[in-house]
Amino acid sequence: MATDTDQPGGSAATPGLQQGLKQRHLTMIAIGGVIGAGLFVGSGVVINQTGPSAFLSYLITGLLIILVMRMLGEMATANPSTGSFADYARRALGGWAGFSVAWLYWYFWVIVVGFEAVAGAEILRFWIDAPLWLVSLVLMVLMTATNLVSVRSYGEFEYWFAGIKVFAIIAFLVLGTLFVVGLWPDKDFDVSLMTSQGGFFPNGVGAIFASIVVVVFSMVGAEIATVAAAESSDPERAIAKATQSVIIRVATFFVGSMVLLVLIVPWDDNELGASPYVAAFSEMGIPYADHLMNAVVLTAVLSCLNSGLYTASRMIFVLADRREAPQVLTKVSGSGVPRNAILFSTVIGFLSVVAAYVSPDTVFLFLLNSSGAVILFVYLLISISQLLLRRRTPDDELVVRMWAYPALTIVAIVGIVAILVQMMFTADTRSQILLSLLSWGVVVALYVVTRRAGGSVSAEELERQRSR
Repeated sequence: MATDTDQPGGSAATPGLQQGLKQRHLTMIAIGGVIGAGLFVGSGVVINQTGPSAFLSYLITGLLIILVMRMLGEMATANPSTGSFADYARRALGGWAGFSVAWLYWYFWVIVVGFEAVAGAEILRFWIDAPLWLVSLVLMVLMTATNLVSVRSYGEFEYWFAGIKVFAIIAFLVLGTLFVVGLWPDKDFDVSLMTSQGGFFPNGVGAIFASIVVVVFSMVGAEIATVAAAESSDPERAIAKATQSVIIRVATFFVGSMVLLVLIVPWDDNELGASPYVAAFSEMGIPYADHLMNAVVLTAVLSCLNSGLYTASRMIFVLADRREAPQVLTKVSGSGVPRNAILFSTVIGFLSVVAAYVSPDTVFLFLLNSSGAVILFVYLLISISQLLLRRRTPDDELVVRMWAYPALTIVAIVGIVAILVQMMFTADTRSQILLSLLSWGVVVALYVVTRRAGGSVSAEELERQRSR
């Protein structure tokens, strides 16, 4: 760090923060954001539940994420801000919406940080014998240190983490294609697994839509690029590139790899549920597949942990800057990072790790469920915000435009609501949406208390601060 002297944050687009992220960092943050451990591990569960048609679940969900990212791209290029979609919700719907989005998004990510620290520790214990809590603590300390040094340090780590994930997926796409089309030793062209094990829809067409609830959470993270872009030298260009390339990423990384997985390994193979890519590489005869993929999954987990700390710290920093969290969290170190916000988010994240160790089936399960549907609430408010803000934005400020506005915006809103309704009527996910609604209710109540205590920034005041 350059110095230990703190400087207060302001209220500009990047209040006191260092603009240390380069275009290559943001490109990889956007790419890595959609490639999490959920793709490498959770996709096997989706395939087991859905069958060969599992790629359709990823295609439908991917289209929804693409629409949300396009809407974010439109708003973010017109108004780059560290507060990102929290500020857009504030302008579109009022202070309660901005307050809700920021606190819910922060809550979601600090719980994810705890979850990923535990997951990373479990993976490392594949090679080393050490207590789970100790390994989790070491991972938290390492990622916290990375974020504390500088925003460029975060960007560099995420660049290489994302690079490893992308390389692994591309390697699988290339090798898997060679295997399926018959350009593999002792292997002929064979796509029979798409229909031979009970047909294309072995569990019915409804299974595609039932699995979307699981799939949507494996794609969370692409929106981080719009938060990080405010700490780059050219946020408009960075956001435009990140949001426009999401289509290719979803089509290749998710849909493409799902098609290959079901063509290489039978959809009802129990090995898929544990680790689909290990099962596929093993079927192809690639040695040490379990070690290789465990290393890749560990990279994905560390990437998510790294980005989770970054995102949570920026959201709580913006909340403090808007007088909606303790003002001490607005302090920025000499190297331009919100040190107190990072440390606060780290502490809360590690408390989640402690809960996972001490009370995995009660407290930790409650934390996971109470944040389970939160990201869908955030996506819903993003969509509604774009629907309203587009009408107030001059045409010359629209660098990126939402397609077929307002029709596709409404389609996205309906799609998100449909997923939430499905969660309510599905036994396995009902507790998640009910407890997440409780979390939202608590946040709205906190907003009322904050306003009465003289806190919070109105949309009008935020607009005045931006124009100064």
